Amino acid sequence: MPGKMVVSFGASNILWIVFAASQAFKIETTPESKSLAQIGDSVSLTCSTTGSFPRDPEIHLSGPLEAGKPITVKCLVADVYPFDRLEIDLMKGDRLMKSQEFLEDADRKSLETKSLEVTFTPVIEDIGKVLVCRAKLHIDEMDSVPTEREAVKELQVYISPKNTVISVNPSTRLQEGGSVTMTCSSEGLPPPEIFWSKKLDNGNLQHLSGNATLTLIAMRMEDAGIYVCEGVNLIGKNRKEVELIVQEKPFTVEISPGPRIAAQIGDSVVLTCSVMGCESPSFSWRTQIDSPLSGKVRSEGTNSTLTLSPVSFENEHSYLCTVTCGHKKLEKEIQVELYSFPRDPEIEMGGVLVSESPITVSCKVSSVYPLDRLEIELLKGETVLENKEFLEDTDMKSLENKSLEATFIPTTEDTGKALVCQAKLHIDEMEFEPKQRQSTQMLYVNVAPRDTAILVSPSSVLEEGSSVNMTCLSHGLPAPKILWSRQLPNGELQPISENATLNLISTKMEDSGVYVCEGINQAGRSRKEVELIIQVTPKDIKLTAFPSESVKEGDTVIISCTCGNVPETWIILKKKAQTGDTVLKSIDGAYTIQKAQLKDAGVYECESKNKVGSQLRSLTLDVQGRENNKDYFSPELLMLYCASSLIIPAIGMIIYFARKANMKGSYSLVEAQKSKV
Repeated sequence: MPGKMVVSFGASNILWIVFAASQAFKIETTPESKSLAQIGDSVSLTCSTTGSFPRDPEIHLSGPLEAGKPITVKCLVADVYPFDRLEIDLMKGDRLMKSQEFLEDADRKSLETKSLEVTFTPVIEDIGKVLVCRAKLHIDEMDSVPTEREAVKELQVYISPKNTVISVNPSTRLQEGGSVTMTCSSEGLPPPEIFWSKKLDNGNLQHLSGNATLTLIAMRMEDAGIYVCEGVNLIGKNRKEVELIVQEKPFTVEISPGPRIAAQIGDSVVLTCSVMGCESPSFSWRTQIDSPLSGKVRSEGTNSTLTLSPVSFENEHSYLCTVTCGHKKLEKEIQVELYSFPRDPEIEMGGVLVSESPITVSCKVSSVYPLDRLEIELLKGETVLENKEFLEDTDMKSLENKSLEATFIPTTEDTGKALVCQAKLHIDEMEFEPKQRQSTQMLYVNVAPRDTAILVSPSSVLEEGSSVNMTCLSHGLPAPKILWSRQLPNGELQPISENATLNLISTKMEDSGVYVCEGINQAGRSRKEVELIIQVTPKDIKLTAFPSESVKEGDTVIISCTCGNVPETWIILKKKAQTGDTVLKSIDGAYTIQKAQLKDAGVYECESKNKVGSQLRSLTLDVQGRENNKDYFSPELLMLYCASSLIIPAIGMIIYFARKANMKGSYSLVEAQKSKV
């Protein structure tokens, strides 16, 4: 019986499903109708259905896809049974967005509609991608192939209009009768359509155009107002407004040369007042302080001029031109500002430029105004020597002369450099030229004569009758002039020649002396001296023995050599012998033999010489021996001795003064000894 109960219950369930199911179901049972089963056996009953998964899923969007704004996608599967076997996958492109299985109460016997929802934010890159909703019904135990259905929807992403921009040409502020072109652009996807409207007084919009460009011509006052451009596409709109102002066309007044004019004192200035937009204007001129115009006014047509000539300090005002046209009146102002800067500076040197000698340079600027804006700068090459700004009383209205001085020490390197005086009038707010003037002077530095030298050929010591060339050299800038002179006994100079070379032919003794060469230029002078010595051959030589050339043994003998008036003469006394000459040490040409002996007898020679030549004189001294070789003393010998002691100094003095009278003739031993006697 239990077995019967089970079978009976299973059959009743199948019958209940048949009646409870919708007409969309078709149920087949195997075996058909009734089946008899023996108790204890196994019975297999099969129930299959069709039509429980009747159509493809549906994809529903909560609205159009707008880039950057979240949207909900619903994947809907209708009339599905059994839904506990249902699986829904939602994909965007190759990416699985969501997957869901519906594991609900399996005892509920009905057709169900199931759905899957996903919210995402579309981006521009989603354009062209597809949404795929895939539904699967897994009924494996019924030995059937899983049923799968899907729906595909291509994505179209939109961008609401934004960044709407209006460009206006020429301007939003227009003159009556003028024209204007306004161009509108807006960004969006799909590209927005452009619509132009004008906002009315009641706030409504008056449609004007569907083109991106709106052109208005022959503008009237009533054309002024707010114009609206809207960019519109499927998902939205964006607007931009612009206000056009239409002005009544006025007349205009212009004054030239401009609102300010810089006028140089003494020049002529013409101020012109011009009118545009008025056919018959009337003019009047005045100063801002209502002082006299001090000028001539001439008006003709739409122009009026005020001529100030010559401009003086009384013209430094603001002038106003008043124009009346109908009931309207306009006034324009021009400021006349004065200056004076008529000439370049003047450079003055304090003398000739001499190397290493300080000099003062001045730079003078004449008739300048305003003085407090003046700057003077003095430059040597690129070096600033002096700079000065004349910050004086600004209320003083007069033409002034100002100067700048600088002292410097020139060098030869300054030659060729430029001495520049720059005068600047710093009035930046005034337009005039030139605001800077300058003068330039090239420097030429003189060098006083120096390193003066004399070249003598063949020598400064000459033999009488020969010739000599004396050349003078002196360095300086400019090249020094040469002046030859001879120094007189009183120290004065006697000019001889202006040639660099002084030639003396067939010289004489009287040509001897000091010669002076001077190098002279405008920077100074330099001198050099040379002593010229003219020599002659020694002459009038005399050789004597005192008291006699024959003396007795024991006597005193003085051998003396004198020469005539020949300067720079050397005298050499010798005693000749077969074994060799003996040079005697003489004093002023005199050699004294005290107590003569027999050996003192012999030949004595005197040689007088100089660089030109020499002369010889000789004498023989005889010394006689005493009888019996005895020493004796006689009255006569005593008298001779006493006389000789007085005569010898006297002779020495006579020889000394004679030599002084003969131009100090000198003498010498042999050149090896170089001693004078």
